[in-house]
Amino acid sequence: MGLSFRHRMIRVVLVALVLPGYCLGCSGGTIEETLFAGEAQGTTYSIKVAAGGLSKEQKHELEAAIRRRFDEIDRAMSLYREDSELAAFNRQQTTEPIRVCREFIEVFQAARAVSEASDGALDVTVAPLVSAWGFGPAKRKDPLPPSDVEITELLQRVGFRGIEIDASAGTIRKTRSDLECDVNGIAQGYTVDKLAEDLQLLGYSNYLVEVGGEVRARGRNARGTCWQVAIEKPIAEGGEYQKVLSLDSLSLTTAGDYRNYIEQNGVRLSHSIDPRTGRPISHSLASVSVIHADCAMADGYDTALMVLGPEKGYELAVKKGLAALFIIHGAEGYEVKATPAFDSIAGRHLP
Repeated sequence: MGLSFRHRMIRVVLVALVLPGYCLGCSGGTIEETLFAGEAQGTTYSIKVAAGGLSKEQKHELEAAIRRRFDEIDRAMSLYREDSELAAFNRQQTTEPIRVCREFIEVFQAARAVSEASDGALDVTVAPLVSAWGFGPAKRKDPLPPSDVEITELLQRVGFRGIEIDASAGTIRKTRSDLECDVNGIAQGYTVDKLAEDLQLLGYSNYLVEVGGEVRARGRNARGTCWQVAIEKPIAEGGEYQKVLSLDSLSLTTAGDYRNYIEQNGVRLSHSIDPRTGRPISHSLASVSVIHADCAMADGYDTALMVLGPEKGYELAVKKGLAALFIIHGAEGYEVKATPAFDSIAGRHLP
């Protein structure tokens, strides 16, 4: 089936949507847009490359590179296949260093940076709590919600500082043998970054990469103008846009809490688990979008800000100079709050 990070689609909703007509204006010439689309990581992907007419061989080369990248990350970090490095890492009851691939190290390093900045609002060791609340690959057999005693016990196994990274040696070490990790809060953005990197290495500099709603854009489309991306309004049926942005050498990701949840005894349980409390978030933040140069960092920060909520999340975003848009449940509908950095980017009218 593939990676299925977005069974963390239990986490990320398809908020950042690629608009069907990208930008205004037309430069003419022989530039064409070639679309590569399909399913991967439990969701869909759409990659557009703007270049001179691609030959059949070039298209096959790109298709092979895209599939190879998905497969590599799938083998490294999927919780939905037992032979992945992450699944093996979670099973190993040891505190000895474990050698892992470069992608594994890079994702854990990026997650660690966001964890430190957000005081643990993003935490890769949240996996036991995700499972306890009925999310993740394993189906919970016990009734929901988990008891206070169970949550207290599981919290002893959660804490991002319990994972030690030695990048030079290419190893990861648990300080507790029973730690288990879930990288769904950042890995899909990382996938987008690596796909963009692959396109660059193949000589393409005008592209739009989208995986499960996480987007990275560079250069111009076939019309010679910037790629445009929309942030969707946080409504279950979708199809309405809150904001349209022109992006160049930037990524946009969104975390939301309005499509993926469980109802228990009439109570909606969010799939976004606060790793500090062990419980689903219960504040008024409907969605948060982040613009960043790196899609992995945008993805990690949107997770952390979603957990922190509309007040503390906004404070952190401003403190860190993040370009973030918060959509909040209000008494009379949605309230929208943007950081100064977001307003600065949104105010640009790139050609």
